[in-house]
Amino acid sequence: MADVAPIGVFDSGVGGLSVLREIRAQLPNESLIYLADCGHIPYGEKTPDYIRERCRAIADFLLVRGAKALVLACNTATAAAAADLRELYPQVPIVAMEPAVKPAAEATRSGVVGVLATTGTLKSARFAALLDRFAGDVRVITQPCPGLVERIEAGDLNGPQTRALLGRYVEPLLAEGCDTLILGCTHYPFLRPLLRELIPEDISLIDTGAAVARQLERLLQARGLLGEGPAVRTEFWTSGPVEGLEKVMPVLWGSDEPVNSFSG
Repeated sequence: MADVAPIGVFDSGVGGLSVLREIRAQLPNESLIYLADCGHIPYGEKTPDYIRERCRAIADFLLVRGAKALVLACNTATAAAAADLRELYPQVPIVAMEPAVKPAAEATRSGVVGVLATTGTLKSARFAALLDRFAGDVRVITQPCPGLVERIEAGDLNGPQTRALLGRYVEPLLAEGCDTLILGCTHYPFLRPLLRELIPEDISLIDTGAAVARQLERLLQARGLLGEGPAVRTEFWTSGPVEGLEKVMPVLWGSDEPVNSFSG
């Protein structure tokens, strides 16, 4: 029998909508609950302990609402809390993010890969382990991007401030000869059109949203949890101002959606 329970997806803010979009495309029969922890953004500048506390509170909420699986649609949350959540909820399928170091290392022609990510992701032991495992023959240049998440949260995907910030972060990577750029934060795929204006056509942009959706499908199928649809609902929640998320939904999700307030 098909499982009608929803999938719980969360991020520090609106960035995880890029992953939710991939999940909706890959699994159109599944109901979804998305929680944006906008009241505590940005995670990239928070301590790992703080992020773990937030992730536990959000996971508890989503599971109480009946989620059959959890997706950490946030690289920083993954680095800080994925192992913790898997230990706390061993019975729950949990899919997490990680910067696409392996596919980038395989794709590069110049042998130089650039990474755009938050400070928290770049400082994490998980990211260091990815480099050790997959980037042995590749030169990886990292670029923290403070302020970029906040521009995307505001729905500013191509304004002067966003353009100036992104240009400043990309320029040193291009100067070092990168031919492949990893979008190491789930917010950054929303900047693909702007990035394409700022970088040469032959530079590859890599993120992991589609791979996460495929892994989620594999886990649900293995446990007999796939839904056969039609999808019952997609719920949106935020710990920040409801009107803030509702304002950017048409830009980032493609339609107006009601948003619920999360006080956890």
